[in-house]
Amino acid sequence: MKLSSIISDGMVLQRNQQLNITGKTTYLHKVILTFLGKSYETTADNKGDWSITLEPLEPGGPFHMVIASEEEKKEINDILVGDVWVLGGQSNMELPVSRTLDLFLDEIKEVNQPFIRQYNVPQTYDFHEPKQELVGNVWMKATSDDIMKFSAVGYFFAKEIYEKNGVPLGLIMAAVGGTPIEAWISEKTLREIGGYEAELDLSKNDSYIASTKSSDQKRQDLWYQYLNENDPGLKNTGWFSTSHKATDWKAIEIPNSWKGTELEQIRGSVWFRKEVEVPASMLEGEAKLALGTIVDADETYVNGTKIGSTGYRYPPRRYHLPSGILKPGKNSITVRVISTQTTGEFIKDMPYKLMANGQELNLEGTWQYKVGVVTDTLESPTFFQYKPSGVYNAMIAPLKNYPMKGVLWYQGESNTNQPEGYTKLFHALVNDWRNNWQIDEFPFIYTQLANFDPGETEVSNNWAILREEQRKALEIPNTAMAVTIDLGQYNELHPQDKKTVGKRLALCARKLAYEEDIVFSGPIYQEIERVDNSIQLTLDHVGSGLAAKNGNLKQFTICGKDGIFLPATATIVDDKIVVSHEQISGPKHVRYAWANNPDGANLYNKEGLPASPFTTETN
Repeated sequence: MKLSSIISDGMVLQRNQQLNITGKTTYLHKVILTFLGKSYETTADNKGDWSITLEPLEPGGPFHMVIASEEEKKEINDILVGDVWVLGGQSNMELPVSRTLDLFLDEIKEVNQPFIRQYNVPQTYDFHEPKQELVGNVWMKATSDDIMKFSAVGYFFAKEIYEKNGVPLGLIMAAVGGTPIEAWISEKTLREIGGYEAELDLSKNDSYIASTKSSDQKRQDLWYQYLNENDPGLKNTGWFSTSHKATDWKAIEIPNSWKGTELEQIRGSVWFRKEVEVPASMLEGEAKLALGTIVDADETYVNGTKIGSTGYRYPPRRYHLPSGILKPGKNSITVRVISTQTTGEFIKDMPYKLMANGQELNLEGTWQYKVGVVTDTLESPTFFQYKPSGVYNAMIAPLKNYPMKGVLWYQGESNTNQPEGYTKLFHALVNDWRNNWQIDEFPFIYTQLANFDPGETEVSNNWAILREEQRKALEIPNTAMAVTIDLGQYNELHPQDKKTVGKRLALCARKLAYEEDIVFSGPIYQEIERVDNSIQLTLDHVGSGLAAKNGNLKQFTICGKDGIFLPATATIVDDKIVVSHEQISGPKHVRYAWANNPDGANLYNKEGLPASPFTTETN
């Protein structure tokens, strides 16, 4: 007998909905399911597929289920009945609790929430057809054993809902870092939209995928083989050794980009070294080294011992030092940075410090460096999980028989290179998912992109355009959007404050899914009225009133018929915003927080929820 891996010990079943338990066995064999004192019987069809329907259940647990065929019996233990939420999107939804400990370590250490659980859908793709079942992975509990692996957004959302309702919460995590929205939409829908036919057809060629993956892996292996075999810093005792004399190394300030230095064009390895005086008082207890974030990869050594490595740019470098590594007096820190595709960098405005026994040593300032080996740029591999419909088929379609309460969606970063049209794709995705579960207009709650500065790689307002596309998607019935324009970091694609994100998503859920009469959103632009030489804006979700946080309203711009936007004066008058500029008569449009990383955007409602960025041009 085969069951989808989500039908397993510790599962959470959706309350108050009809449930279908499905599986496979020998064709035409009888299957008996026993649950909560009742027995249900069916016979597998001529393909071995069977399905048993359970009547809606009240919340509770833990419970026990037995499924028996004529040949074997499976027992499923520790079952809860409550509310199930699907977590969709990319890396900011996927980001685990372990990546938020700079902010929430003390809180996370105390977590013991066995009635909050998570199942991670196996990350895979299929380009031929929607799959019927999931293979691999188990349910986890929000307790000390597994909490670090939970989605941080998901956990903090579930914590809010559970503390409010006292009903078990199950999270189904179906998110994959880097995926664009089209990867999560069905092939049928994308062909109707048009423009995806070539990629959809090519992705069905299994030999093409296999040969591409093989050549990608070979190219990467050869690149790293050449790098490591020819790096003088790895030969003999190594440049990381305490015995190595860095007499011919050059000085550089860290943190900083390599741009404007002799390192700017280097792809390969560059070694960095700093000696620090460590007092004896720092030798007690656990020690940790923080090195901000680094472009691209690093291997880090302290006193000749490798203490950690990270293979790509985004994770914060937080390395724990084994006991006995530090010594009183001089200690050497050596970092081998590997630049694969872009100019290397130690990202600014991040922590660079050595911490131990409640003390810190600042590591910013002058370091020494020496080039290891120079290579060609490593060509990026093909990420097939990003291709249209692949993860929809393999990760969303198999969930169709697993009822749930609603969806939380955190995605969009990977569509900022072409933000126009995101609203249309989001409409398609919501409709696809609702059709997949055959649940009309279930709550679909999503996170608007946070503030972030992608640097020179993107146009200065692409993220603003994507946020506007997300705002416009609120026209889809039974949706809500959590605004996070105040929660990002200009230099961090994965901001750590997922607790506030989770709380704001929970407010939306309390309104849409649990029908509470609450203020659940910040102000959302609704209507423009031109009055003489000013523009009056009407907003929804003003709550008990509009408010400017920390002084006068900022980040408003206005244009006349020439279309040139200038910084504007904006004031709150009752529940409207009045915007003007002394040099503009007959104003046409207003923008608010219209930048990738709008500095100081400060329009809120009095409940403390931020307004969504917007432009009046799209209405």
